[in-house]
Amino acid sequence: MNRRDLLTTACRAAPCVLLTTASGQSSTTQQYSGFAEQRESLKQTGDAIRSAFARGDVAGILAYHHPEVIKALSYQKYLNGIEALRLDLLGTLEAVKLEFIDNQIESTFFQGETAVEESLFAIKITPKAGGASTTFKGRSMVVYVRYPRSPTGWASIREIVQPAT
Repeated sequence: MNRRDLLTTACRAAPCVLLTTASGQSSTTQQYSGFAEQRESLKQTGDAIRSAFARGDVAGILAYHHPEVIKALSYQKYLNGIEALRLDLLGTLEAVKLEFIDNQIESTFFQGETAVEESLFAIKITPKAGGASTTFKGRSMVVYVRYPRSPTGWASIREIVQPAT
């Protein structure tokens, strides 16, 4: 094949390649940003977790966590498994009331049966024994997986928190 034939063949193939690539990008973009049902059920998951925290409802919080959850809540606080999370929540919620006063989702990424959500948050912490409330602010990255035992079908399996400076 000479140069002219090669160029002609490439030019004829270009529209086909462009159409194939464009449609591939569209579905990829949809895949990563999630479908409406995925976005809504993930939003419901976050709303339900924050609401359960405000009520001090440990069982309600745990309903949206995978049994193999791992949470790195600070440099010194690493929880491995649902039982470690349950014990930590019982101790924490016995001592303080936690209320999410802000939650701004920065990004959400969907890949198959997994979603990763990054958000900025602020939690009002009120000691139950009395005393002034404080506010804890930070950024979190939560990895969710599809989990049929969760009320919304999503469960947190990994979380890392970065305190605001």
